[in-house]
Amino acid sequence: MAAPASDAPVDLPRRINRVAAKISPWWIYGLGFIPAAWYFWLGATGRLSANPVQAFEHLLGEWTLRFLIATLLVTPIRDFTRVNLFRFRRALGLMSFYYALMHVLVYAILDRALVFPEIVADVIKRPYIMVGMAAFVGLIALAVTSNNWSIRRMGRNWGRLHLLIYPAAILGVTHFIMAVKSWPPRPLVYIAIIAVLLLYRLAKYTAAQRPFASA
Repeated sequence: MAAPASDAPVDLPRRINRVAAKISPWWIYGLGFIPAAWYFWLGATGRLSANPVQAFEHLLGEWTLRFLIATLLVTPIRDFTRVNLFRFRRALGLMSFYYALMHVLVYAILDRALVFPEIVADVIKRPYIMVGMAAFVGLIALAVTSNNWSIRRMGRNWGRLHLLIYPAAILGVTHFIMAVKSWPPRPLVYIAIIAVLLLYRLAKYTAAQRPFASA
């Protein structure tokens, strides 16, 4: 006897999870660097913009935010759809760090020619650079501990440390809106998405603590 048609959607998340389990997270790295390579090629061939270094720098920064958002989306996707993409979360988080690293290197090498007094003066004089550097430091801490050895070594402290993704996301989008010095649609979209994701996490945490608070 055939299963009722209404049962088909119930099986869909399970099928997606089976397919996802067969996909290596290394594909994230292979595909994730394509935008950076493409923008570099456009800049090297004079087809990026009138100011290719600045455009390249900004685009790398935007992809940092996109990978941060993708990392933060893994949990709500599982909660609302039962589709489990946690095997890809580490790769997505590391890609956000790699793009942030490229963003900083383009600024330091191509924009400031590694003249460190100028870089230090920039960080001191321009608040948006200071905010961006603070976000980058947070991503460094996350990246260097995104391995099985750190998870075993740090125990519960690993989870506490990786809460840094939330302030890193806030600082990153704040850096973006301060850097553009205006209110075009794109920064507002990033702000809205990150705000919704963080508010969801806050609501979930509050709901989990409520029974204990009333005990």
